[in-house]
Amino acid sequence: MKKKILILGSSGQIGAELCQFLKRKYIVWEFDSERSSEEDLRVKSNKKFIKLLKNSDFVIFLAFDVGGSRYLAKYQNTYEFTMNNIQIMENVFEELRKNKKKFIFASSQMSNMVVSQYGLLKKCGELLTEKLSGITVRFWNVYGIEKDFNKSHLITDLIMSGLKKQRKYYLRTDGTEERDFLHAKDCCAALEIVMKKFDLFNKKKFIDLRYGKFTKVLNVCRIVKKIMKKKKIEIEFIPSKKKDDIQNKKNEGDNYFLKFWKPKISLEQGIKMIIDHHFKEWVKK
Repeated sequence: MKKKILILGSSGQIGAELCQFLKRKYIVWEFDSERSSEEDLRVKSNKKFIKLLKNSDFVIFLAFDVGGSRYLAKYQNTYEFTMNNIQIMENVFEELRKNKKKFIFASSQMSNMVVSQYGLLKKCGELLTEKLSGITVRFWNVYGIEKDFNKSHLITDLIMSGLKKQRKYYLRTDGTEERDFLHAKDCCAALEIVMKKFDLFNKKKFIDLRYGKFTKVLNVCRIVKKIMKKKKIEIEFIPSKKKDDIQNKKNEGDNYFLKFWKPKISLEQGIKMIIDHHFKEWVKK
């Protein structure tokens, strides 16, 4: 009998990709407030959520009010952002506790950065996950196909600026900060391994999901520019004079999980895949 997997946050960048990936082998139940107001995890004692959770074999907890740096800069210090995520975590963790479900909590490599309210909230989630013997995975700049451009991340922002035929795109920073970018498809393969080998992992330690190579934002811009040029699209990326105070506090990731899994998609391959996807969509318009 196929396992029943409940994915909370199934409409997000990672969630949507993960649903398609897991549907090949499992029964996947999607749950996201973007799909229906009945799937709002901020609502206490959500009947639909409780019913699905009770009948599931495994839960992947991706749901969070989050977006790229533009979104976080605008909203992460607001009351609404904080309460949205507190309510989501309170309701989900309580039902996971009651039903003693095996689960993965999606955190971030920013969870040890006290200058980020988003990071602090993710740290709270990590602590609760440990108490319930779940597994915390920390995502390192996961990128892929995005639909909500109000919450989109760096690579999508760069690509869409070109497709919208902006001649110039002004970066939020000087672009010298380095990030470890992981494609969403590689992330999905890794999450399946964590789920399948759940009982083997130490629940007191988090798992880093990362490509294992740092790249400067300016180099990401060069890759996007080069691929766009082949499609007859010219764009110039202009650095700011400001440094990124958060991303410049670079973490050194743990390589432990690389014993079980290796990413396959290089940054240039991944960026090309996204450009090809959005280019086709944009041409239709």
